Amino acid sequence: MYVCEMARTRAAARFLRRRVRNLAASMHIGKALLRGQRGETLVAFAMTMPIMLGFLLGMVQVCLGYYTYEWISEAAREGTRYAIVHGSTCETSAGTSCMVTATSGAGSYLSVNNYVKAIGLPNLGGGTMTVATTYPDGDEVPPHRVQVKVTYTFPYAIPFVPSSAISMSSTSEMNILQ
Repeated sequence: MYVCEMARTRAAARFLRRRVRNLAASMHIGKALLRGQRGETLVAFAMTMPIMLGFLLGMVQVCLGYYTYEWISEAAREGTRYAIVHGSTCETSAGTSCMVTATSGAGSYLSVNNYVKAIGLPNLGGGTMTVATTYPDGDEVPPHRVQVKVTYTFPYAIPFVPSSAISMSSTSEMNILQ
């Protein structure tokens, strides 16, 4: 029985040695193949990374443009709301007038144009904003209309695209309440 066990052990040892040799040989072939492809990965990375970063930064600019449009729409609505409650019949609790017009206000009240500019909404795009307030019916008397138009020049910088600016505008119109 002892002889049989030794023969089995020798056979197992030979089998293991053959497996290790075969594995080592296959690893040398694999290393040789990988060694020749190291530069290819770097070249592929160097070619695709600028394209991917350009696409990502371009998407950020598109989102910023959409946010800016929403921002000027809100500024126009806020200016119109301010104008409709500060019409020609507006009075404070002290009995003084709180009427505002497009370019001038009464007392400590701002004009509609200055109010819209002073709202303080974030100017992430870094552009310029102009505000134009008009009274289509001629005056600030209720129930006449007030119209606030906000125009914003949005400068965009998308990689691989020439820099330029987009002019956005939003108009809001409501009837004066008081």
